[in-house]
Amino acid sequence: EKMLLIGRMSAQVPMNMTITGCMLTFYRTTPAVLFWQWVNQSFNAIVNYTNRSGDAPISPSQLGTAYVSATTGAVVTALGLKSLTKHLPAIIGRYVPFAAVAAANCINIPLMRQRELKLGIPITDENGNRLGESTAAAQQALFQVVVSRIGTGTPAMAIPPVIMNMLEKRAFLKRYPYLNAPLQVGLVGLCLVFATPLCCALFPQKSSMPVSRLEPEVQARIREKD
Repeated sequence: EKMLLIGRMSAQVPMNMTITGCMLTFYRTTPAVLFWQWVNQSFNAIVNYTNRSGDAPISPSQLGTAYVSATTGAVVTALGLKSLTKHLPAIIGRYVPFAAVAAANCINIPLMRQRELKLGIPITDENGNRLGESTAAAQQALFQVVVSRIGTGTPAMAIPPVIMNMLEKRAFLKRYPYLNAPLQVGLVGLCLVFATPLCCALFPQKSSMPVSRLEPEVQARIREKD
């Protein structure tokens, strides 16, 4: 099945640098936080759906429920953290989008790929022969995806706020405030160019696990065959 264009890994840098850059720039007002968290989680939902594992279809109702739950979770997390950091130094407020995105990834990925957790993902032997489906393998796979996605976003959301905080105190940005957003987007893009391939390489594309860690019924079926 052909992958959705913006859901492909090759679209991660251009899409994320724009969305993340805007999230880090427009974090001061509640409407801006709501809008950019919604945009980000909508994009994440597309990525998670496009890169799902297995070959069983997911129904529109399941997809809709997962999308609404994941987006609501992200927005509520962002607004909650924003209210908590009101009286803290400005640099702390800049990290609210990062904390919200990290928390949202833990919600969005399992929800958008809940079918895998319920029914399992295909498992094969070393020769590629299909042995069935396993929910234990799905849990391992989704944990790796969450770690990889949070890792991808960490440099892009942790380094630019420090640099921008320093630049905003200088006369240059005070004289040219309209350069704030392009600078932020550019810094995020620079981080993502390196972070995306590095974090995609944290785990192999096809992971392995011991048969002993699979569900008892799956283990039994495998031992019957071999």
